[in-house]
Amino acid sequence: MNTVITINQLTRCFNGTKAVDQLSLEVHAGEIFGFLGHNGAGKTTTVRLLNGVIEATSGSMRVLGLDPQVDGPALRARTGVLTETPSMDERLTAWDNLSIYADLYGVPRADVRQRIEELLTEFDLADRAHERVGGYSKGMKQRLALARALLHKPELIFLDEATSGLDPISAHHVDELIERMARRENRTVFLTTHNLVEAQKLCDRVAVLEHGRLVALGTPAELTRQYVHRLDVEIEVSEGQIPVAQGVLRSLPEMVLGEPARTNGALVVTINRHESIPDVLACLVQNDIRVYRLASQEANLEQVYFTLHEEKEGVQ
Repeated sequence: MNTVITINQLTRCFNGTKAVDQLSLEVHAGEIFGFLGHNGAGKTTTVRLLNGVIEATSGSMRVLGLDPQVDGPALRARTGVLTETPSMDERLTAWDNLSIYADLYGVPRADVRQRIEELLTEFDLADRAHERVGGYSKGMKQRLALARALLHKPELIFLDEATSGLDPISAHHVDELIERMARRENRTVFLTTHNLVEAQKLCDRVAVLEHGRLVALGTPAELTRQYVHRLDVEIEVSEGQIPVAQGVLRSLPEMVLGEPARTNGALVVTINRHESIPDVLACLVQNDIRVYRLASQEANLEQVYFTLHEEKEGVQ
């Protein structure tokens, strides 16, 4: 498997405080790699390090085989970056903004018009191409910034909180564009976010950062299996059997945690682990309770994140 980013014991200090602390990981070609953490966890600092914008205090890194601290300009010619607050000249049109950056990125002049037309069409901006960017919504500006980051067909793109502050529809649109770009064009995406729903939906693998340190790494499925043990299960029985079912569930404290709750005509219980579901169901059936439906809520990255945060803070 081709490795695009290699980080080894990377540390960056600001006034004695470690913003990034002994970080080690790899990112593989063609994957959407999620870099998760709360505000101030060190995500943006890591992106700046990987792009050669700032220097590391210690440790090493390679991006596309290059050292960002030595080969910054050569590296940035092969990568694209989209930040939470992209700087666009709002006095100019979308077309003019892209034309200027095409020149800065060294896009061959013969290819500029076609490339801009392709991107504006791809990002649903073609009909507003000759309007000033100052009149765009935030979602439109973010789509334009993503188009700008792709002008020179980078091999690797860094998206730093790309949907932060967007309304749900605009954020969904940007997410669709990111996924389409990664899957269809086989680009590698390094996505920093604190939006766990977005990461769950888009990412092949994720790393979780807490106060500059890596605390978890794996696919969303691997992390949920590793860190999420309790799960909520909805059990539908007949209305007349609900009190009996509640009594049976209360008699299983080693498997059923807390009080069974009634909601929408069903019982919702917290079960200690996924493997206990067949045993709980068997106990209900043995007590002549007819179960019409049993559905467990899917474990997700949000549960993983809060579990890790509680462990870090010493909360059990």
